[in-house]
Amino acid sequence: MTQTEASNSFQQLLGDSPAVEQLGTGFIFTEGPIWNPEGKELFFSDMPGDTRRRWTAAEGCVDIRQPSNKCNGMAYDADGCLLVCEHATSRLIREERDGTTTVLASHWQGKELNSPNDVIVALNGDIYFSDPIFGRVPVFGVEREQELDFQGLYRIPAGTNELQLIADDFDQPNGLCMSPNEDTLYVNDSIRAHIRQFPVGPNGAFGSGRMFIEGIGNGVVEDGIPDGMKCDAEGNVWVTGPEGVWVIDPTGRHLGTVPVPENVGNINWGGDDWSTLFIAASTSLYRLQTNTSAAPVPNTRRAG
Repeated sequence: MTQTEASNSFQQLLGDSPAVEQLGTGFIFTEGPIWNPEGKELFFSDMPGDTRRRWTAAEGCVDIRQPSNKCNGMAYDADGCLLVCEHATSRLIREERDGTTTVLASHWQGKELNSPNDVIVALNGDIYFSDPIFGRVPVFGVEREQELDFQGLYRIPAGTNELQLIADDFDQPNGLCMSPNEDTLYVNDSIRAHIRQFPVGPNGAFGSGRMFIEGIGNGVVEDGIPDGMKCDAEGNVWVTGPEGVWVIDPTGRHLGTVPVPENVGNINWGGDDWSTLFIAASTSLYRLQTNTSAAPVPNTRRAG
């Protein structure tokens, strides 16, 4: 693909005049946006503020949970239950539809997890999550000693309570997403500024993965790092990075960058047709209308 072809592909995804619209501001550090199609609402986290918020077109941004255990990434399963990564407790939990809470993961081989950071649910019900140390540092979590001596990528097979370690050779694993046909799991490593891809077979993701793209910044948080990440229906990977949101095609080609006024922490798809990209960027929440849509996830399928 030539640079011209890449530019044309980027324009096709975003149109002639893409506009990033601010939906709310005045927060500390936004993260974990997740769209609820039933309520036509977006939930998002503010870790330093220890608050979960909701955005709707009618009400704007309102606080809905404080404290929130400094929650970070969130995902829905096919039953409409919300999975939440909690920095303060080092747990991955499921908030059941009746209001109760189930702990899905908190320890690996008797040692407390670092701080589950981001989570996805595959269409078959498998759960994947990353476990860096960010929730053990001041401001973004609760300062405490690390019990594990690695930062890992985990899987919980559908219908089980079994926690499986997929890989333990990351510096700081962070955002993750599935390709549209779910034969590839993408996981980024924030400090190493790259994305790896793992094959997915009948028994889930496996192996050490191979490099998908390198050089998404320099690994310095203030300059923009690969953090939140989602796939679109065409297989393009949208990931946070320097200057905004990077769009990378399935071959690992950087098509272009959506400029955002603030350092971006995470992104997710939503809206009536799942073509709106919601952007959690430092002190603000933004949205961007695109010409593509989300790769299938359980709550898009559930919503019909």
